[in-house]
Amino acid sequence: MKWNELLIRYGELSLKGRNRSFFVRRLKNNIAAAMRDLPSVEIKAERDRMFLIANDDYDMEEAIKRLPYIFGIQSFSPVAKCDATMEAIYSKALEVMESVETEGKTFKVEIRRTDKSFPYVTHELQQMIGSHVLSNFSELIVQVKKPEITLNVEIRSEGAFLTAKVFEGAKGMPIGSNGKTLLMLSGGIDSPVAGYLMMKRGVSIDAIHFESPPFTSELAKQKVIDLAEKLSSFGSTVRLHVIPFTELQQTIVHKVPDSASMTTTRRIMMQIADKVRIETEALAIVTGESLGQVASQTLESLTAINAVTSTPVLRPLIALDKLDIIDIAQQIGTYDISIRPYEDCCTIFTPAKPKTKPKLEKITYYESFTDFDSLIEEAVKERVVYDLPLKKKDDFDAFL
Repeated sequence: MKWNELLIRYGELSLKGRNRSFFVRRLKNNIAAAMRDLPSVEIKAERDRMFLIANDDYDMEEAIKRLPYIFGIQSFSPVAKCDATMEAIYSKALEVMESVETEGKTFKVEIRRTDKSFPYVTHELQQMIGSHVLSNFSELIVQVKKPEITLNVEIRSEGAFLTAKVFEGAKGMPIGSNGKTLLMLSGGIDSPVAGYLMMKRGVSIDAIHFESPPFTSELAKQKVIDLAEKLSSFGSTVRLHVIPFTELQQTIVHKVPDSASMTTTRRIMMQIADKVRIETEALAIVTGESLGQVASQTLESLTAINAVTSTPVLRPLIALDKLDIIDIAQQIGTYDISIRPYEDCCTIFTPAKPKTKPKLEKITYYESFTDFDSLIEEAVKERVVYDLPLKKKDDFDAFL
């Protein structure tokens, strides 16, 4: 079956009123970026829908594989074109219906007649095309309200366009339409999911990771790079900032009581993240924390950690159970990377009995005897930055 174009539906963007054009333009740019190596692809945006046209069969196939990863798309459908004659429409309608599973399915025909000079009106076309389809697909059951299959036929001046197959999109909002944040990306399961959920709400992300060689390995860092690259597949490049944290972490271990060291570690990480956020012009910091999941994620711990910054800290997983987070990680393809057996600096230096209800005044007292500021500045200065491009996908079928 040869498809001539893809019909893209906006979903949530249609609710944006006067700002709709901004969101549509952002979505169009994101789709164009994802298709930039497909030379025959052309994108046309309308108020309530968008069309992707590809003259090359390979480009069309690749476009179908990539669209499900782009936020802001509610759904999309491959469209077949024919001449605007009843004979051609009848023939093409049967071809389109053969591309979907029809056994025992409910069915109806929808008509959009933008070319008003076409000799038949909408209800006549519905009856004529519907009858022709039913005479060839006797297993179909007519149902006007909420059918399982809708054969959409649009009559335009340049021809007739038919579609019956609907692919689900990533939904959400186009990345970049809601500003930029800095994601604190560990090698665990949670933080990549947090980044994904923020991207789904239209936020572009930079990511920051803390490494402590030789206590953490190159394989542990590569795991994080792979996670950031996986996130880049959802419609936007990701810049990863890797912070050398060994000296700071050893200083914390030697200068701060063991029970308070985890809280101090998180506070210093937050201060470093805030400095990188300023340099990158991000508007907020994102973490993968879930309330009560570990000792550093109690309300008391989060309060002590937050005290080092006035920057908004967004925690999209705060109320999710671990199993819910794992489900999302498996769906988006980060889980298998996250469970690679390479520890990050937080797990290696975890104290035996960390405080679950740290007192802020005690934490600041312990930290007052050490000049952490100069070490923080040095760590920010010595960071290594990786720019991770969009990645072609070979596992599209798993998402259908």
